[in-house]
Amino acid sequence: MPHQMPPERDVTVRGRRTSLYGLLTSYTISLFGTRLTMIGLPWLVLVTTGSATQTGLVVFCEAVPLVVGKTLAGPLIDRMGSRPFSVLADVVSAVVVGLVPLCYWLDVLPYGMLLALSAAIGLARGPGDVAKRTMTPEVAEEAGVPLERASGLVGTLERLAGTAGPAAAGALVAFLSPLWAMTANALCFLVSAVAVAVTGPRRGTRPGRAGRTADEEEPESYAERLKAGIRFLRQDRLLRSIAVMLSVTNLVDAAYGSLLIPVWAKEAGGGPAAIGALGSVFGIAAVGGSALATAFAHRLRRRPTYVIAFLIAGPPRFLVMAFDLPLWVVLAVGACDGLAIGFVNPILNAVMLERIPRPLLGRVSALTDSVGSAGVPLGPVLAGAAVTAAGLAPVLYACAGLYLVSTVVPAMRPHWRELDARGSEDAGAEAEEEPAPPPAAPGAPTAPETAPRTSA
Repeated sequence: MPHQMPPERDVTVRGRRTSLYGLLTSYTISLFGTRLTMIGLPWLVLVTTGSATQTGLVVFCEAVPLVVGKTLAGPLIDRMGSRPFSVLADVVSAVVVGLVPLCYWLDVLPYGMLLALSAAIGLARGPGDVAKRTMTPEVAEEAGVPLERASGLVGTLERLAGTAGPAAAGALVAFLSPLWAMTANALCFLVSAVAVAVTGPRRGTRPGRAGRTADEEEPESYAERLKAGIRFLRQDRLLRSIAVMLSVTNLVDAAYGSLLIPVWAKEAGGGPAAIGALGSVFGIAAVGGSALATAFAHRLRRRPTYVIAFLIAGPPRFLVMAFDLPLWVVLAVGACDGLAIGFVNPILNAVMLERIPRPLLGRVSALTDSVGSAGVPLGPVLAGAAVTAAGLAPVLYACAGLYLVSTVVPAMRPHWRELDARGSEDAGAEAEEEPAPPPAAPGAPTAPETAPRTSA
């Protein structure tokens, strides 16, 4: 006779998982809304000004403050706590995004104000994303699930939001207007704020002082807190290597998605249909890869999985384009790319969240994320200049080599063996059978057995 969980224990497990479900809901809705603005705002500028230059400047004004905001927000996240900071960031984002259609309808939206609002959108959204991710270890512990699984769920829903958001934005822009897409984004931010406010974890939301050693006491000033995060990241060789690797890969991926694919489609004769087909195949496969990682990543050795995933997801997609192979080959490689890349983020996020002490989680996560995103605005610009000077094929070869050197080669170094280190707590398959482990002392580093972001 199969074992059945007692009703009272089943209720307890569901209660422990409320924070996880709330975080997943909030993260998905906010990302979905963000994709609406990513399509709606540039289209609004393009149709109202007719200038590609002005459109690009608006996008740039949002992208740079997004990276800067992540860097500067870390100490505030640690000071306030990730849950209240996430709620505040979502409310501010809702207000700022909502001001764009409101000011337009009131006929008080000059181009200068639009640039300022675009910068404010990025400045609020980036820190809000970081704050949500820093809640992952705590909600995973409360739910009794491996950190890789919790991170895999976030990654899967992120892929879904990334696929559904642009489609919904296109429909709203086509049938209504880009202003309604941004209005919907403002509502999404409000729903996200409510979800975290109602279900977010309250235990350890703001690090207390009880149980801390003298070395773990919070620095008094903002500058000292920021320096403490920088110092920790600089001293941890593995985290530093991961941040640099993400900076390079995100730069290359930004160039690949924004410029190299369109140029390849134009030169190969596939046109917009080829771009759409490749995007759809990759998106669907990436959702599948993230789902597989959610189920199995916590059972796999991390470093071999990481290396194999990047060998599949890195150089081949550039090489098939450089070799001018048929479209069906490019699509097949794109599908393999999507499946493989789904295993990378749960592994990297687990390592980062396990290695960073809780009192430093916000600032070090924010610094790592900002370093990893720093190259995104430059990717398309550098790739455009390189394609103009050398042609598409040499740039694709260079990107394949750069991807290999930045992802797989560093993993051969001795300190990358720490990728396979896991915490002693077992939050795996028996989590539903046993009560949740007692919370760690406030300020203590967490290392659940169980665990963030690749390309933008």
